[in-house]
Formats: sequence, structure tokens, C-alpha cells
Amino acid sequence: MNGLHLIADLHQCRCAPEFLLDAPGLETFCVDACTRHGLSVVGRLFHPFRDQQGNPAGVTGTVVLAESHLAIHTWPEINSVTLDVYVCNFSGDNSERAHALFSQVIDAFKPTHSEKKEVARGHLG
Repeated sequence: MNGLHLIADLHQCRCAPEFLLDAPGLETFCVDACTRHGLSVVGRLFHPFRDQQGNPAGVTGTVVLAESHLAIHTWPEINSVTLDVYVCNFSGDNSERAHALFSQVIDAFKPTHSEKKEVARGHLG
């Protein structure tokens, strides 16, 4: 299994407010970023949410990778984003690719504050 899970909570994002609401735009950005960093996209789903009045209210999206996944959730009402990048390293070490992808996605949202965690997963021994 031997994986790396990178997790971030991004606060006070200074990106264009529309970016937090744009499911097709976020999908394109995330898929392109995964590909740019040498990860293999095998599926994707980005779902826009609406509030009780029918107004856009955030996006949840996942890019399924042969190496594992990228997941993103936007919270436009508080200019925040949660992000997960998980890669498995069974046949090769994808850690560098995961870190590069993670950094690119974080930079796109321009948070003034972020909380990041790195979790080694599935290490036997």
C-alpha cells in the first residue's frame, strides 16, 4: 500500500470568488494539474451545490487517479477550501508528484492561512 496522504484546510482564500463556485472550471483545473504532474486520471466527478434559495453554494469534486485521488470541497461563504491528495507508491514513489500537485492547487486558491498535514499510509513493518 505504501501511500502518502496530503491534507489541507485553506482559509481566507483570495482567489476570484467565482472560482469557489465553478464546478466545470475547478474540474478542468484539477484534471489539468494532475496530468501536468504526471499522475494518471481515470475518472472525475465535480458536483455544484445550491443553497435553499437556489444560489450557487460551493463545489465538491474528486479526480480519481490510477495512483489514488485528489478531492476538493469549497466553502465560498467563508472563502475556504479543504483539499486531499492521496497517492499510492506501490510500483514507484509518487511522493514528489503529490507534493507538486498539492502546492499548485493551494497556490491557486491564494489562502492567507492554511493548515497542512502529511500522513504516511499503509507502511508495513
